[in-house]
Amino acid sequence: MTRVYLKQAQQAQPDADARVREVVAEVIGDVAARGDAAVRDASERFDQWSPASFRLSGEQIEAAMVSLPDGLIDDIRFAQRQVRAFAEAQRASMHDIEVETLPGVFLGHRHLPVSDVGAYVPGGRYPLLASAHMTALTAKVAGCDRVVACTPPDRGSIPAASVAAMQIAGADEIHVLGGVQAIAALAIGTESIAPVALIAGPGNAYVAEAKRQLFGRIGIDLLAGPTEILVIADEQADPFVVAVDLLGQAEHGPDSPAVLVTPSHALAVQVMAEIDALLPGMPTRANAEPAWRDHGEVIVVDDLDEAFEVADAYASEHVEVLTADPRAALRQMRNYGALFLGDRTCVPYGDKVIGTNHVLPTRGSARYTGGLWVGKFLKTVTYQEIRDDDSSALIGEACGRLSRAENFEGHARSGDVRAARFDRGALPWAPAGDASPD
Repeated sequence: MTRVYLKQAQQAQPDADARVREVVAEVIGDVAARGDAAVRDASERFDQWSPASFRLSGEQIEAAMVSLPDGLIDDIRFAQRQVRAFAEAQRASMHDIEVETLPGVFLGHRHLPVSDVGAYVPGGRYPLLASAHMTALTAKVAGCDRVVACTPPDRGSIPAASVAAMQIAGADEIHVLGGVQAIAALAIGTESIAPVALIAGPGNAYVAEAKRQLFGRIGIDLLAGPTEILVIADEQADPFVVAVDLLGQAEHGPDSPAVLVTPSHALAVQVMAEIDALLPGMPTRANAEPAWRDHGEVIVVDDLDEAFEVADAYASEHVEVLTADPRAALRQMRNYGALFLGDRTCVPYGDKVIGTNHVLPTRGSARYTGGLWVGKFLKTVTYQEIRDDDSSALIGEACGRLSRAENFEGHARSGDVRAARFDRGALPWAPAGDASPD
């Protein structure tokens, strides 16, 4: 197989640098020690934001919503209907089970919602109000009792669109609080914010590092890096569309990879020319240009089978398949966060409105995990019950033998007791007078 790189990434993506790790650890430690006072200090330091209360009142939420155009509220509701419908279908696919494996031996599992969840909705340069759909709404579909949503202020004010999205999604608490201080407060708890058990949602390098450092104390959805796109295209693809879609994801940040894999050398050359033509007029050129320059790649392969192999090796967050038979990717690929099949869809549909979740694995983690979904907010727990004496004795005898093979005498004796009780046998290791379990 021949692979020709017409363009190759110039530098690897670093993990959080030492300064990020240091700042995050400092804020987390301070919140653990001083609670609300530390949260307020960090909010003033990083966001210049120190309201009387970070949690919004009902009146503040209502004021934010009425400040928005009706059309935007309608669009938020439309997007959330799509996300809700898909999340509900996912939830309905997850069944509790109970099976009888031996006479009178019943084993089962149940899917129970996590009770308290934190939903982080990024702000700043790109206020990702869609993250409210993906986190808070999906958690409520899962049945979580309490969903605490946090989002940073917008240059010293309440970000109305994000607040509206969180409210419509069903968040039980809404806090205008961002960054490490928000993640730490949710995970550790303060005088005014009760802790949660799981935090979901994307964020910048500081938010990701905070989730990394707090994982174990709380659960997390995943550790998200810079947004990624990989496009698989054949000779029938429109080079202009391919270029637009690559740059559409590159605008996320200067470290966002954008990769084209194609068996058509002519298409590859045309796409690169289209990108060169489009970049100067992009309003988000400041991000898209360095992202394409430093992290963009164009790979020409022998055929689509090889293209799918290359894509699987990258295990990209988003994979667009712009080919004559896009569903071939479903049959041949296994490593991706989300697939976008055919030129009638695109990554921004998934990011904003179509209904699948936009919190997805990056940096190759699609090799071993999928993205956020309703099941992430559920715990699959098991139970067992034995109603038959003979089955309990049979399992007790096997348990005794297997436990002693592992040098676990105490475990073995728990099995012995039941085997003896239901077989009416003796326990040679029991103290005098207690040799029989009857």
